[in-house]
Amino acid sequence: MLRVLATALLLLVSAPAIAKVGAGTLVELGSVQSRYSDPRRVTVWLPDSYRPNGPRHAVLYMHDGQNLFDPETGYGGSEWKVDEVLDRLIREKKVRPTIVVAIWNTPKRLREYVPSKAFGRLPAQYMDRVRGLYGGDPLSDGYLRFIVQELKPAIDKRFRVKTDRVNTAIMGSSMGGLISLYAIDEYPKVFGGAGMLSTHWPLFLPADGGKSISDDEYEIVSSAFEGYLAAALPNPNTHRLYFDHGSETLDAIYARYQKRIDAVVAKRGYRRDRNWISRNFPGQAHNEASWASRVEIPLQFLLPAEK
Repeated sequence: MLRVLATALLLLVSAPAIAKVGAGTLVELGSVQSRYSDPRRVTVWLPDSYRPNGPRHAVLYMHDGQNLFDPETGYGGSEWKVDEVLDRLIREKKVRPTIVVAIWNTPKRLREYVPSKAFGRLPAQYMDRVRGLYGGDPLSDGYLRFIVQELKPAIDKRFRVKTDRVNTAIMGSSMGGLISLYAIDEYPKVFGGAGMLSTHWPLFLPADGGKSISDDEYEIVSSAFEGYLAAALPNPNTHRLYFDHGSETLDAIYARYQKRIDAVVAKRGYRRDRNWISRNFPGQAHNEASWASRVEIPLQFLLPAEK
């Protein structure tokens, strides 16, 4: 009980700090401790529409938080420009007023982002191969427990936000896409929408590049995800799913995986352009610049303006 209280206090008393954002304000929560995962930095972006005593806002949880707002902290000196894009969409009334909880990654990123239950469907020899590539067994269940059981309650208490599923979404790219899909599958009562950009389906390849994958390996990985998703996908009447990928660099190998995942999603009852989007962006690559160029699409789909 004392450890839970200590975690909550750390989240709630950290002083805000204005960082280099193009719009809105960034609140620094510092290094957040957890009973379920390693400590990590968390920042919260507030749009210009946010007021401490104003209307309640929706909440978007995003992974790889250091890459979202500031090129000085972003991978390779690049960023998603989520602050500028989301603030504009809110002002244009294309997206409901929303804050962003940016969860920074740790040195255990790969292990925290790989879906444990999909991994568990791999043959033993392939599990060993993924362990060798990622540095051990998946840690995703603990990472999601941190978000759902520790971080979200603290955000709901400190900020003026709506706490229901309809107003809570989660999004990421590459391995961050995998963990976003896993989050909405495992916690359908918490998340109403999930955005998966350039989802890194082939677990056997490093997410920053790698060799091609054989047809046998492709079948094994695809079957593992299909087997998990067929039973785990949430109700299409109450949830939204967004998938996309480019055609260049690492994204060039994703299309055939996504085609099979799309078949599972359709069989579950999702309808394209209603509660599910799956798109290809020719010419776009596996990097922050590409994701920044199209992030307004999932934002508008997952968090549409209230009528």
